Amino acid sequence: MIASRALLRSVAVVRFRIWLATALAFGALIAGFLRAQVNEEKRRDQSEETEKRAASTPKPKKSPTPKTKRRHTPTPKPKTAKEKSGAKKTADKANKSAESKSARKEETPKPRKTPAPQVEETRAASETAAPQPRAIAVPTPAPSPQPKPARAVSAGAQAQVVIEKSGIEEDQGFEPPPSPPPRRYGFWPWSRPVNYRYLTSSVVEAIRRAPVKRRRWQFIVVHNSGTRQGNARVFDYYHKHVRRMQNGLAYHFVIGNGTSTGNGQVEVGDRWRRQINGGHVHSDYLNNISLGICLVGDFNRDQPTRAQLDACEELIRYLRDRCGKTERGTIPVKPHREINPPRWPTDCPGDDFPYSWFRRF
Repeated sequence: MIASRALLRSVAVVRFRIWLATALAFGALIAGFLRAQVNEEKRRDQSEETEKRAASTPKPKKSPTPKTKRRHTPTPKPKTAKEKSGAKKTADKANKSAESKSARKEETPKPRKTPAPQVEETRAASETAAPQPRAIAVPTPAPSPQPKPARAVSAGAQAQVVIEKSGIEEDQGFEPPPSPPPRRYGFWPWSRPVNYRYLTSSVVEAIRRAPVKRRRWQFIVVHNSGTRQGNARVFDYYHKHVRRMQNGLAYHFVIGNGTSTGNGQVEVGDRWRRQINGGHVHSDYLNNISLGICLVGDFNRDQPTRAQLDACEELIRYLRDRCGKTERGTIPVKPHREINPPRWPTDCPGDDFPYSWFRRF
């Protein structure tokens, strides 16, 4: 409330200053125009008075009479007194006629002096009009403190977007790859030929080589393909060209059922090799923190094979060792129907899937 009152007061002060500045500017303009009119009237009165004085008392000093005397002075030397008197009379007549002509000439060019005040009026008007932008430019710097709250809002909005879309809070380095599984051969009854049955050396090496970041993956989600046959290559083509997914195969791993690939055969997807988010859950946030494993088959009509379940169990246990532990401990394993948002319900991995199998994890 205090901040809002202070803002209202500052706005009122700014408005009052703007009003006062505009009033002063208009007052200056009106005063300039009034001064120009008064000056015009004074100049007109002065010009009228000078005209009256010139008409009543013409100035004899400016007459060209001495020029005529100089022209006629050398001639009267041999003349008599009578001729001198006659010459004087003619000279007086000439002087009178010259004075009348000069008076007429002085009367006619006097109106030419009238346009001079017009030039002065234009100069005065330009001088009075020049300070207009100075008076108006004073209140412009007032609205400068307005953009500060807009910057704070934009920064907050960007922070919210980053928090909503990212599943990784901080870069905590890479998880060190575990040692390769031991292979023991022998004739003793307690020895085993191979530690993993379905994870081949190429699959294990592909899982180990991926640059996994610490606490990058928080869930492992199990799906069914919804088709009775298929493999990673077929699903990649479908997701890329039919569903228009830029990164192709939506899952990180695919386990075959013996139709297009071997029964229990594990295929490593490009999303795991590149360590990018999946496209198997209807949530960008969950896709960024969960690994997707697809079992080929439609488990609303059939059940997964035993080899698929065993291969999936081996894969999950090795992925837990590879990705490390999370804040909740080991990475939890969930079916698709339990982790999908409630707004988009799904029956994946199918009604006939043995959900008791998840209790092993």
